[in-house]
Amino acid sequence: MEEEGVQRSQCEAVGERKKRWSAKRKREAVTRLLRGETLDSLAHELKVPAAYLAQWREEFVSAGTEALKARPKSAEERRLKEAQHKVGELTSEVDILRALLEKKGAQPPRRRSK
Repeated sequence: MEEEGVQRSQCEAVGERKKRWSAKRKREAVTRLLRGETLDSLAHELKVPAAYLAQWREEFVSAGTEALKARPKSAEERRLKEAQHKVGELTSEVDILRALLEKKGAQPPRRRSK
């Protein structure tokens, strides 16, 4: 049986089950961090990597900062910015992998044109 607020998704790499946290559960965990609980103890209690908690806290604080601005970005603008950031990360990964393939003497797949 799944815990309230937690969805389960299939972990592709290992075939193990991985918890997927709802926004409500993440907010509750971050609130506990902001109230002074230590990252390590909370991570241990919730059985979640400390890096995830730290990332959720950073995202939570960033979103809160946005709300305090005189002209906050719309949800669409934030999603666009996040998507552009992700595209940049993925492009870098592809470039690194292509370079590694070339270094090993393998021909990287051709880039598809639109």
